Amino acid sequence: MRRRVALLLAGWIFVMNAHFIVGVKAAGTGFKDVKPDHWAGKAIEAAVGKGYFKGYADGTFQPNATVTRAEFAALLARVAEGEVEVNPAASFADLAGHWSEAEVKRAIALGFVQPSDYPDGFKPNTPITRFEIAKWMASGLAEADPDYRQALEDTKTTVIPVKEYFNPGISESKSSYIAVALGTKLLSGYPDGSFGMDLKATRAETAAILLNYENASLKQADQFLGLRELRQVGTERTNLETISPFTTGNTSFNNVVDKTYTFKNNAGTLKLHHYIVVDTEDFKDISSIYAPLFVDETDYVERIDKPGNYRVYMQVTIYPKASEFSIGHYINGINSTLLGIGRVNNTKLIQQYGYLSFPALETKKFFQNYKNGQGISLWIESYVKERSSYTTDDSSFVITEGK
Repeated sequence: MRRRVALLLAGWIFVMNAHFIVGVKAAGTGFKDVKPDHWAGKAIEAAVGKGYFKGYADGTFQPNATVTRAEFAALLARVAEGEVEVNPAASFADLAGHWSEAEVKRAIALGFVQPSDYPDGFKPNTPITRFEIAKWMASGLAEADPDYRQALEDTKTTVIPVKEYFNPGISESKSSYIAVALGTKLLSGYPDGSFGMDLKATRAETAAILLNYENASLKQADQFLGLRELRQVGTERTNLETISPFTTGNTSFNNVVDKTYTFKNNAGTLKLHHYIVVDTEDFKDISSIYAPLFVDETDYVERIDKPGNYRVYMQVTIYPKASEFSIGHYINGINSTLLGIGRVNNTKLIQQYGYLSFPALETKKFFQNYKNGQGISLWIESYVKERSSYTTDDSSFVITEGK
């Protein structure tokens, strides 16, 4: 039976060692180091009001101070309500006699902390990283709800909308935790497009994250549009049916991805990897968790971006064979109503996230370095058509059409 993690909504939480939280009632009062326009000001106020945090005796909150593993484990152990059987043996040798020992044991029992992740000891005073937070919280959701557990499986190979996905890459052992954290809005990326896996979490961030967890733990996994997109891309290589009124019917992109498609002019071949749709019907409210990767309000084209039109971004690998392969070879070589021929025009986003699209100029020079079987992975832009199709060399095919 599903065990929902409920959060404590009132009362002071007397946690952690004295240097982390002291007896200052901060609910309804300000902190002299948290300005009214601080990005996390409301979250700090709410978290303090709920008793998740307290201020310091000098009237400060210290929003930029880091949070240790022990402190975060203790927070999670207390915000998660419910009886759980604690295994006395499930702990760490370096926690014996430590103030957080009981809280960490409870966090382990609740599924937040996996002892196998720390074979050399928990090292409780180590500042916790954003990836650790993502993994702990996603694991806690998965322990409480089988559908969140399935979401972790579904997103192992999904496209993660952060710059680290493109360079240096995110391993499957980490990707699903980041995906669930982003998809449920437990955490968000930074303005530069990065997730910041190794960055140390601050008290301000932690206040916001705890409130986000409060929200996520009270919802089903399928209530989060972003998570549904990430799951479909992870399992089907597209978010088409999640974000748009189109479908692949009885076909599937799984039939054709990573298979060879030869240009009709024999100038080269390509392989299709992903088909990512963004709802750009309203540029004041561009939908899709993937939108920030490819498009913003500066891309609006009045004659095209109208209700019913959805932009699509396809990841392909092109293997040039012609001696002076260029964009012209590609355009004249495809014989598919599904494949796009446009480049991603938002160069700011291309540079920010670090992926490649067709170059605007000197395409021959661009492709010179990718011959003799060496392919180049690109993202190309198009629009979802009312009906389109794509067939690979082995006669596998996929169609898209209105539902």
